[in-house]
Amino acid sequence: MTHLTRRLRTEILLVIAVTFGISGIRALLRLTDALLDSRPLEEQQVTLNQTLSQSPWIDLGLQLASAATLFAYGALAVFLLAGDARLRRPGLRDLGWGAGLAAIIGIPGLVFYAAAVHLGLSREVIPTTLEHPWTEIPVLLLWSLANAFGEEVVVVMYLLTRLRQLGWGLPAALAASSVLRGSYHLYQGVSAGFGNILMGLLYGWFYWRTGRIWPLVIAHFIIDAVAFVGYTAIGGDLSWLGL
Repeated sequence: MTHLTRRLRTEILLVIAVTFGISGIRALLRLTDALLDSRPLEEQQVTLNQTLSQSPWIDLGLQLASAATLFAYGALAVFLLAGDARLRRPGLRDLGWGAGLAAIIGIPGLVFYAAAVHLGLSREVIPTTLEHPWTEIPVLLLWSLANAFGEEVVVVMYLLTRLRQLGWGLPAALAASSVLRGSYHLYQGVSAGFGNILMGLLYGWFYWRTGRIWPLVIAHFIIDAVAFVGYTAIGGDLSWLGL
């Protein structure tokens, strides 16, 4: 094993540990706790975006600081990759691909989620319970972008680039990336883990073939923004999903 190989392996472990790896372990523990609960999984709820302070200004500051952490994850990955992978400027083609990927994942994903709740494989996911109306939409859009940038840059762009440099083939690299993505969504339920693994396989394959990350960031942003803002727009009524 060369010095460069050892360094790359150590770097990967450290980056994953300080970004989404620990989140994956935490999500697994939260799922285990939920499964040990006397209530069935489908009768439990998990909230994705919630108020952090009763003071609107403090809450906004906390939301910004938390979202900034995800942007910092992505920025760290871009910095470490340096010339190994370029973060090109997004173009109209990226927007088109992103919208297409969002439709491919988002529409079946909604049906999959509703079915999973009915089958007892998922907790009921509440996209938002934010309490300050004048900052709610901007904060939800910010979180959508932060999630999209942080996750896709680290879990897809960074990890697949580094694994390819280590000589990993496509199947193994896709497996590592998609399992990581699925792990930190397990707090939502068993189905969320499997669903995000499938999403990770598609997104990872797309990046491996094209080398373009912005379509994935755009697709992820659209999916989250529609879910978060859409939930607010309908007043939190999910009865049309049968929930």
